[in-house]
Amino acid sequence: MASRFAIAAACAALLLSACASRVDLPAKDQPLALRVQSSAIAPGNGGELVTAAALQPGDILLTSVATLNSFGIRLGTFSPVSHAVLYLGDGRIAEAVGSGVRARSLDEVIAEEQMVVAFRAPGLDSAHVDAMRTWALSQVGTRYNTVGVMLNAPFVLNRRACELPLIPSAVSNFCVTGMAIVQLGGSRGDQFFCSQFVLEAFNRAGLPITTADPRWVSPADLLHMREGDVPTIPATQPLRYVGHLKYNPPPVITADGATSR
Repeated sequence: MASRFAIAAACAALLLSACASRVDLPAKDQPLALRVQSSAIAPGNGGELVTAAALQPGDILLTSVATLNSFGIRLGTFSPVSHAVLYLGDGRIAEAVGSGVRARSLDEVIAEEQMVVAFRAPGLDSAHVDAMRTWALSQVGTRYNTVGVMLNAPFVLNRRACELPLIPSAVSNFCVTGMAIVQLGGSRGDQFFCSQFVLEAFNRAGLPITTADPRWVSPADLLHMREGDVPTIPATQPLRYVGHLKYNPPPVITADGATSR
């Protein structure tokens, strides 16, 4: 009875979360398994703290900051990250923010953000990096894709109907693609929000991370494209975890109402 209750509770949690799932069929020495999307990302939970010396040009930095806007994005995407940044090398990054595309120092990003975690796309070589850096810097000053962000927010919520547990991947992908075409058709491709900018840089370098339109992809989607996770939007190759450059654990509320870390 207890085991049935546990299974029922697990199924209910999956239905409520509506996160992407995948069934791994039995193989030699491996039983049937249900894998679900994971947002857990922290040192001590399969992660480690690293310094900037561990980075390579072309690495993707996913971040979060203690602002209302960041919290709203994380809440809406059920994710611990809210922003995506492209590392250019030599301590410089490029990113798309509300004021438009800009380049600045990595130290500024680390100082401002609560969490900075790095991922790497397999197969990136010097030619890719040069093309990516040249394109990214040429876009400095390009306007922010405000309409794209506004359209992406309801899309992230609505597409969860496509991610119900045990829906076959082909069906889920078809559902997400169809919904994106309908809901995101008015978004621009010549202006950028953060994750769109990062993905477009990889496309321009000839090493796409996903075949999906960059306008469909949020920072949370990039997080789930890492090795061992279950992406909503398929990746051409899983991203490799490099490490955390910064991590501040969320505050814990104690019984007397105080907060601690």
